[in-house]
Amino acid sequence: MLAVAGCRRIWLNGSFVTAKDEPADFDGCWDPEGVDFDALDPVLLDLSEGRAQQKARFGGELFPNVVESDSGLAFNEFFQNERDTGRKGIVSIKIGEVQ
Repeated sequence: MLAVAGCRRIWLNGSFVTAKDEPADFDGCWDPEGVDFDALDPVLLDLSEGRAQQKARFGGELFPNVVESDSGLAFNEFFQNERDTGRKGIVSIKIGEVQ
């Protein structure tokens, strides 16, 4: 869905990017640069009610890569911060245009 709307990169975080045998969920963000918001599935912009619609549909949460209000960091940077241990890695995926 994101590729169809012109998105070229997503970042994944959450237990999905840990060593857990059974990850419970994921958090992610997507690059809004070049995205046709009219072609974007509305659920990807629905951040209401704790992102309940996204969780129900995808099993996780996807934010546009904008500034996270509490930290002042873009989400792709915010996701790389651990509360107690400093920095961590996340997964970056380049996606292409869907033909």
